[in-house]
Amino acid sequence: MSILIQEVPVINAPIELLLLADPSEDKIRSYLSESKCFVVSSDTVLVGACLVQPRSTDTYELMCIAVHPAHQKFGYGTALLKWVIDFYHNSGARQLEVGTGTFGYQLAFYQRHGFRVTSIDRDFFIKNYPEPISEDGIQLFDMLRLTLSYSGNIT
Repeated sequence: MSILIQEVPVINAPIELLLLADPSEDKIRSYLSESKCFVVSSDTVLVGACLVQPRSTDTYELMCIAVHPAHQKFGYGTALLKWVIDFYHNSGARQLEVGTGTFGYQLAFYQRHGFRVTSIDRDFFIKNYPEPISEDGIQLFDMLRLTLSYSGNIT
């Protein structure tokens, strides 16, 4: 099995795959043009993708990351996230941020890679999505903001 991770033009971003991470195509399209798109392929099959957007000259936000359900639990998401973390570290970034729900496997996924909770965006999912979003049958209300600081200090 051969894994390839690379940046692709945002016009080639796999929207259907990214909808697994952010269920609003309108929201994805609203941040797509200002983002970089990275994809992971296994033996030439596209299995995952993510979008990262600059927040300042040295801070970036992981807007969404998704792996096709048939390819989950094989390490592709981990490989893609590690690659993105290294890419921005090597590019001189000070920190990488991400927003996620207040529970579920996504929270643990980011924490395993060094992200720490820095704030709570109360009622984010209610204010920003027309339909309720649920994880494991529980509706999401608040978004946790997490930060990975390359210097070891979270600001």
